[in-house]
Amino acid sequence: MKHLSTAILTSAICLGLGSPALANRVFVSNEKGNDVTVLDSTTLEVIGHYPVGARPRGITISPDGKELYVCASDDDLVRVFNPETMEEMHTLPSGPDPELFVLHPSGNPLYIANEDDNLVTVVDTKTHKMLAEIPVGVEPEGMGISPDGKVVINTSETTNMAHFINSETYEIFANVLVDSRPRFAQYNDAGTKLYVSAEIGGTVSVINPETQAIEKKITFDIPGVLPEAIQPVGVRVTKDGKKVFVALGPANRVAVINGETDEVEDYLLVGQRVWQMGFTPDEKYLFTTNGNSNDVSVIDVAENKVVKSVPVGQQPWGVVVAPN
Repeated sequence: MKHLSTAILTSAICLGLGSPALANRVFVSNEKGNDVTVLDSTTLEVIGHYPVGARPRGITISPDGKELYVCASDDDLVRVFNPETMEEMHTLPSGPDPELFVLHPSGNPLYIANEDDNLVTVVDTKTHKMLAEIPVGVEPEGMGISPDGKVVINTSETTNMAHFINSETYEIFANVLVDSRPRFAQYNDAGTKLYVSAEIGGTVSVINPETQAIEKKITFDIPGVLPEAIQPVGVRVTKDGKKVFVALGPANRVAVINGETDEVEDYLLVGQRVWQMGFTPDEKYLFTTNGNSNDVSVIDVAENKVVKSVPVGQQPWGVVVAPN
C-alpha cells in the first residue's frame, strides 16, 4: 500500500485524473469497496477508482489541496495521498479504528476519533507524530472544530454528549448532553451556532458555542416515512449560514433548514441511506453519499433540487471536494 503501481497511475492519467483542475475533484470513500472514487464536479462524471486501504470512512483534504487524508479504519491508520496522482505519500498514527476526524483550519494538527479506545488522538500532520490522546466519552464518533480553531468538538455515541475541547491544552472544558447517538458536529462559519446530529434520537441540537446551551432541537417529520427511519447524520452549513443541510440516513432524504430560524423548509429525495455530504468551493453543488444504493446524489444548492445521481463504489461513506 506504500505506493500505487505504475499501471494504476498510468490508468489514472488515461482516465483523465490529470486533466481537470484540482478544485473540480470530488473524493468519495467507499467503505466496502476499500477505495476512493474521484469525480469531476463540473462534468459530474467519474474520473477513476483508487485503492486506499481497508474500510475507508472519514475523508478530508488539506486547506492547500496538497494532501488527501483517509481514515483506513480496519488498518488502524490514516493514509495520506497526493490528490493529483492518488499516490500514497505516507501514513499517520491514528489509534484503533479511526472513523471520523477534523483538521485544524491551518491544516495542522489532525484530531481523530478513536471509537474503540474512547479517545481523541491529536496528530501533527508535518512531523507525523502523535501529540496527545484525550479521554472522552464512550464510543467517540463525530468531530468538529470552531472556525477560529480554538475549540474541538467530539461527540460520544454511548455517552450521548458533545465534548468541548480546548485545542491548545487538550482539556475538556464543557460537556453537553444531547439526544441518543450523536454522530456529527458542525459549526456555522460565523461560529455562532453548533449543530449536533443525533442518529437514534432523530434530532439536531442547535448549541450556543459561548454558553454551551442548547437553544433549539430540530425535529423531522416526513409523510410516509416511519420516525425510526429518520436518522440524522451528516450536517453541512452554507458559508452565509442561511441554509443547513442534514442527511437523514435510511429516510433517504436530505433536510433543508433555514439557518436563521432553524426551521425545516424542505426534504430532498436522494439515494438510499444518505450519510455524509460535501460542498463544492463555490457552493453550487452539494454531494451526498448514499451507502445502500452505491451512488452520490448531486444537489443544486440554490434551487434545493437533486440534479443527478452518480454511481460510485461499494457503500460510499464520506465525501470531500478539493478547495480552490
